[in-house]
This record gives sequence, C-alpha cells and structure tokens, in this order.
Amino acid sequence: MTKRQRHDPLFWAIALGLVATLSGCQSKSAASDVLDPSAIAAPAGQATSAAAPAQQAGSTTLAGPTSAAAAKAMTLGTGAAKVAMLLPLSAPGSTGENGRKMYDGARLAMADLGDKLLTLTIQDTRGDSGYAKDLALKAITSGAVKVVIGPSELTAAQHLAKLSGSKRPPVLALADNFAGGAGVYSVRLGEADSAAAGAAAIAAKGARKFVLMVPAGTDASAAESRVANALSISGATLAVTLPYSATDGGAKVVSDMGSLVDAPDAVIVVSGDGSPTAVLAALKAKGIPGKAVTLIGTDRWLEHPMDPLYEGAYIATLDQGETGPIADRFKATYNYQPDVNVAYAYDMVALTAGIASSAGPDGFSKQVLENASGFRGSTGLFRFRADGSSQRSMPFFRVEKGQLKLVEKSTSGF
Repeated sequence: MTKRQRHDPLFWAIALGLVATLSGCQSKSAASDVLDPSAIAAPAGQATSAAAPAQQAGSTTLAGPTSAAAAKAMTLGTGAAKVAMLLPLSAPGSTGENGRKMYDGARLAMADLGDKLLTLTIQDTRGDSGYAKDLALKAITSGAVKVVIGPSELTAAQHLAKLSGSKRPPVLALADNFAGGAGVYSVRLGEADSAAAGAAAIAAKGARKFVLMVPAGTDASAAESRVANALSISGATLAVTLPYSATDGGAKVVSDMGSLVDAPDAVIVVSGDGSPTAVLAALKAKGIPGKAVTLIGTDRWLEHPMDPLYEGAYIATLDQGETGPIADRFKATYNYQPDVNVAYAYDMVALTAGIASSAGPDGFSKQVLENASGFRGSTGLFRFRADGSSQRSMPFFRVEKGQLKLVEKSTSGF
C-alpha cells in the first residue's frame, strides 16, 4: 500500500462501502478479507506513471490526449478483469473536453486502486453516437469484457438499454439525463432526480401543492414522473406541469399560472440545457420565492454562474465535499481543478476495481451491482436500481448571498 493511499479518506470510504455492499452477497468475514486494502493498493512507484499529467504547468487549456493518440485504444493496468471504457476524447468543444477530464479521472483511479485488478481499455467515441454504439456492441459481444464504462452519448446509451439478453456484461453509462435500462445503469445525477429530491425535501417540511416548470420542447415525462413519485411519499401532489418558452422568458406561463393552480406551495424550475434566469425573473416579478411560495431549483442551474435571481431557492445536488479527498491530488497531478466529470469517471473505475478485488473478475453480477446498500465514492452515496436508474443521497442547500448554504445533509436515506 502506498503512503498516499494509507491516509486517503476516499480510498478507505470506497473500500468500506464495498464491504457493506458485498456483505449481502457473501459472508461478512469473506468480504472483509478480500477487501484488505493492501490487496487493492496500487504498487508503489507506479502511480506517477499511470497518472501522467495531461496538461502542462501554467496552461489554461485542457490538453488531454492528442487526436492521434485518441484514435487508438489505450490500455491501462494488467489485472484479470477486462473493462472497456468509451469516452468522447476527440469530440469538439465541451464534449471532448469533458471526455478528456473523464480520461484523467480514470487514470487517477487506476493509479489508486485498479492497476493490478483491471485491464482498462479506453476507446475514443469521437462524440459520434453511432460509432459509440458500435464500439459498445463490440465490447459487449466480445466475450472477454466484464464491464463497459460509458458511453457518454445519450442516443447510444438508449440503444443499449433496448437490447435483450441476460448474459451480456453490465454497462455503466455516462450519458447525461439517461433513464437507464436492464443491465445498463445510469451513472450521472439526472436533473429529474435533483428536482425530485428537492421537491421531496420541501414536501417533508409540510408543503402540499407543487408546480413543475420545464423548458418547452423538452421531454418532461421523466421529471414529471420522478417528482410526482417523490411527492406522493409525503402525501403531496404535483398539481400541474407547465412548459415555458425561452422566447418570452416564461412570462406568459407565469402570468397564467394563477388561473391554473390555486395557491401553490412551491414551484420547481427545471432548466434543461439553458439558463433558468429568464423564467426566474418572471417568477420574481410575481413574488416567487416568497413567504407563501418556495422556489426549488436543480443541479443544472449550477452549470451557470450563480445569479442574484437564484437567491432563496432550494437545490438538491451532489456534495462537493465528497470530492475533497481526490481534488488536491488530482490538481497536483493534472494541473487543473477536477469537476463532476472527473468524479464520475473516478468512481466507476474505483467501483469496478473494488468489485474485482471482492468478488473476482467474474463478480459483476446484478446481485452485486444492485445491492441496496449502495456504494460511496467521490460523488457521495449511490446505488443502482433493477431498472437501470440510480439513486443518490444528496445534501439539500438554500442559495444565500450567492452561496449554497447547507440545510440538510441528505435528502434520502440509505
């Protein structure tokens, strides 16, 4: 075990989380034995080479692998469990940048946990959904790959979720707002889940009538279903879902809301790919948030600069403090601050390494992956459901003076 790992809280949290999870699948003593951290640790001296920086000191642009390198499959580790990872390394714009961040997160996890447990082959999807689907199908049908991490392309992930067959390896999909499917698990926190968790937390405080606002033209069904289900647990109801238009900033819908819903207790604003500020301005003009009506936002709001219009809103999102144990080391290694893309990639590689150590290279069963105890990683506590969706235990915040102020440590118990 390296000195760094011996004092790394995240290393121990992942190991202990896997002990709790796998104890339901085998004896507790057996799980504890195979999860002896010395059996998981990366060999001393290999961490630096496995996690070579992808960015030069002083550079402000994320470099990542070059296009030439990205065109080839890259292999890390020498473990018995073969894992395929599909990332949009050479895609243009933010898609490629996020793919390269995930690549660096995966490399750090291999250096920390996976080098002797996994053989991780990383392939570039180029951000092309069709090509990503083909790469995934090739990995799934190879007979050698035990787990597929990715793809991040939504259409490709949705295609994989429609496939039949019980013997194919599990897929840990990295696509944003992916609902999941049997054996194809949704890794990322979806906006629908963030909205539902926030709504449930406010309902638990006594609110009973909710309005859900979604951008016009988007598929509101996922958010509507998740929010309605979350509210029903507390006896609250989703009174109406209102699509708002970016053209008029939501002013018309907000104006009409009073005639559609009598005295709602809370309004939930889903923002999708855009900024929520226009509809928030229309709501503010109507006195929302206020003493009578609570405003609930989502994690997608936080992809934009904190706006004064966010003031007073409640948001359930990932706990940035969970990333702390890897953040400093990551920045020192790669010379940029890790974000959620890094964290998701790190967690999925760490998870596969932990399972390989606990249950062996053939231990990636539904029983293990869907165990109700869940897992703890740099994105907090999470678990996978049988339908492929994921559930996360998130802290609940209120926006005060441009900052997220913690209200509750968790919006759902594990």
